[in-house]
Amino acid sequence: MSSLTIPPLLTSPRDDATLLYRAFKGFGCDTAAVISVLAHRDAAQRALIQQEYRAMYSEELTKRLKSELSGKLEDAILLWMYDPATRDAILVKNAIYGETSTLRAATEVICSRTPSQIQHFKQIYLTIFRSPLERDIERTATGDHQKLLLAYISKLRYEGLEVDRALVDKDAKALYKAGEKRLGTDEDKFIKIFSERSRAHLSAVSHAYKHSYGHSLKEAIKKETSGNFEHGLLTILLCAENPGFYFAKVLRKAMKGMGTDDSTLIRVIVSRAEMDMQYIKAEYHKKYKKTLNKAVQSETSGSYKDFLLSLLGPDH
Repeated sequence: MSSLTIPPLLTSPRDDATLLYRAFKGFGCDTAAVISVLAHRDAAQRALIQQEYRAMYSEELTKRLKSELSGKLEDAILLWMYDPATRDAILVKNAIYGETSTLRAATEVICSRTPSQIQHFKQIYLTIFRSPLERDIERTATGDHQKLLLAYISKLRYEGLEVDRALVDKDAKALYKAGEKRLGTDEDKFIKIFSERSRAHLSAVSHAYKHSYGHSLKEAIKKETSGNFEHGLLTILLCAENPGFYFAKVLRKAMKGMGTDDSTLIRVIVSRAEMDMQYIKAEYHKKYKKTLNKAVQSETSGSYKDFLLSLLGPDH
């Protein structure tokens, strides 16, 4: 469920392009006007605005935004301007090869997306960067983490809700035998099950595991694995069970303690705003007894804060 608030009486993409052009004219940029347009348009509308802007002013809108904005607001708005699949491709590439390379962020994006989303952004990744995602993962990730990511992006998993109860019980037993029951861990068994089974199936396996062995599969993963491999398995499992709750926890961690992890804040809010932000907001409020809007408000400032709050929508 999207949190995006789109006005009932929309201006045309041409009028929006004109409004943006006016916001850039003169001394300084009218960031409030930029936010009032762009934060309230969906991906298809943003694409049309960019087309119109190019046709009317012989200039790329994103290039103009880059020269007019700065800092975290610039990062957030430029990321917002992409369609979801292109954005994911860019997030993964930047996480792998950026100035502060973090495979953790790449793992989060890959392991939280559905099979069809992954196939889509993989094609775009190849088109933009002239390199298959598989090759870049092979170059940067290692060991079981690399094996998990490669398996996860190559398998076409079922996306429906039906599960095979017999296979669920079999997988729960297989994971117990591969982990807690033995000395050492059979990581390949975890990789096979986690990369081949649907979200509904893994959620059912998690339930069966707890029923059979008295504690959660999540606890077993934490006990048996570590590092980026553990992070990948947990992301897959928690997004199978409740992606809203998973991202509520990611956002909480980004804002907890001294300082704010703005790159995580931007990545999650921008990429989930048109997807399931209403569920994330509900889970955040349920778990932390505070609205996500209020948390973001207290951790950010200025136009950057205004933009993120506009994407989050009303504070219910």
